[in-house]
Amino acid sequence: MQDQVAWVTGSASGVGRRLTGALLQRGCRVLACDLNATALATAATEDRWPEQRVVHADFDVSDPAAWDRAAELLADWGRLDYLFNVAGYLRPGFVAETAREEIDRHVDINVKGLMYGSQLAAKRMAAQGHGHIINIASLAGVAAIPGLSLYSASKFAVRGFSLALANELRDHGVYVTVICPDAIQTPMLDLQVDYPEAALTFSGSSVLTVDDIERAVFEQVLPKRPMEILLPAGRGALARLAGAVPALGSGLLGRLRARGMRRQQELSR
Repeated sequence: MQDQVAWVTGSASGVGRRLTGALLQRGCRVLACDLNATALATAATEDRWPEQRVVHADFDVSDPAAWDRAAELLADWGRLDYLFNVAGYLRPGFVAETAREEIDRHVDINVKGLMYGSQLAAKRMAAQGHGHIINIASLAGVAAIPGLSLYSASKFAVRGFSLALANELRDHGVYVTVICPDAIQTPMLDLQVDYPEAALTFSGSSVLTVDDIERAVFEQVLPKRPMEILLPAGRGALARLAGAVPALGSGLLGRLRARGMRRQQELSR
């Protein structure tokens, strides 16, 4: 990966921060982006990102013009090998009790923002004849999660868009992979602990870590370039079944919610 160019959104924390550091360690040049400029600078300092191989850009992914301005920072490198659409938004809540503005935030950031970036990358990568777009969705985009309805809907959109885009770009030498993970230990998970609506997030026997995502990216996604991976495999299979047979999934919800609420209470203590 020496001197290849990667663009990562959500680089200031969680999965985006881990992937930015991992790409730099492997010799990539990275355009590291986040809405939070202060947190982005802190991540760069604490993780010792090499200044000669990283460029920072703070912008709102839901603003298409901001994507275009950020892309100008790639001019000196002259190529784009990878785009990692990691930035995302989640606010638990039942739809009937949720502010209308939350609909816009979930769609603007999780869906439109990812689409803007993917379109920009698709044009550049198709013109150069190679490239790989990696989009972070969720198991909530495979099986619908009540209490996270807006987030779940946005991730269904990400997954569907990514699978369609993969087939559009393959003949141009460009690959698209959508990663659908279960809950990951990140700030996004921490904010859900005190929301009863998010109980199903905590219903698994364990939680993924950013190490798990890094391992999946560098051992599965980049070398094998699959269209989709679900993490972990067991919960992924359950999500596929629940998504294919919604009535079956509904029958399991009560038991899973009770387990998740017990786990939330443990974490709160």
